[in-house]
Amino acid sequence: MTSAIYPSLADKAIVVTGGGSGIGAEIVRGFVRQRARVYFLDIAPAESQALVDELRGAPHFLKCDLKDLDALKACFVKIQEEAGAVAALVNNAANDDRHSFEDATPAYWDERIAVNLRHYFFAAQAVTEGMKQAGGGSIVNLGSVSWHLALPDLVIYQTAKAGIEGFTRALARELGEASIRVNCVIPGAVRTPRQMALWHTPEEEAKILAQQCLKVRVDPIHIAAMVQFLASDDARVCTGHCYWVDAGYC
Repeated sequence: MTSAIYPSLADKAIVVTGGGSGIGAEIVRGFVRQRARVYFLDIAPAESQALVDELRGAPHFLKCDLKDLDALKACFVKIQEEAGAVAALVNNAANDDRHSFEDATPAYWDERIAVNLRHYFFAAQAVTEGMKQAGGGSIVNLGSVSWHLALPDLVIYQTAKAGIEGFTRALARELGEASIRVNCVIPGAVRTPRQMALWHTPEEEAKILAQQCLKVRVDPIHIAAMVQFLASDDARVCTGHCYWVDAGYC
């Protein structure tokens, strides 16, 4: 797949949460190709270091449990001390573990919301002042097709993902006068190693393709392409909206 190059991203500080594997890793690769200064946060050191090695040390990996808001804040302080204002934040990290509505406890609710929604808010809060001082920036949140389809056994995850779309709309209004753009990318059924190992059986894959308008699988690189566009100056008047990359699945 041939990818566009956006000159406005060169040398800009970009932060990707959950960048060590899956969609996040492809987003990191994409920004490295753009010659940006890429930082990514992840909880998995082995996968993350493998990505750094693959890309010959180009991205900077910071180990961080995003549920720990003090640690999250410290990472952004470090990044901005090293690289200056963050030009684009990609809120990507999430976990779609299946769960039972009947068995969910308040503690499990809190943990799942912390994993899938809360850090989006506080990561955005951490970069906003620097973006204002720099004259603008871009925040790209990753949503999910799942709640639009009302898939089973994902009630809390889908609640968080629905919240991300509302958060995107609200934050775009809050920050628009500072020239900070906020958008959401909604991936479809993406062919990541995790999804293929856990959920996308041959039978499920056939159902996905049957429902999609385009009869091709969506790969992480397709999501990364949209994220790079929204982070770039080419999307300078795009804000407050959701951009679907799902081959017409929903």
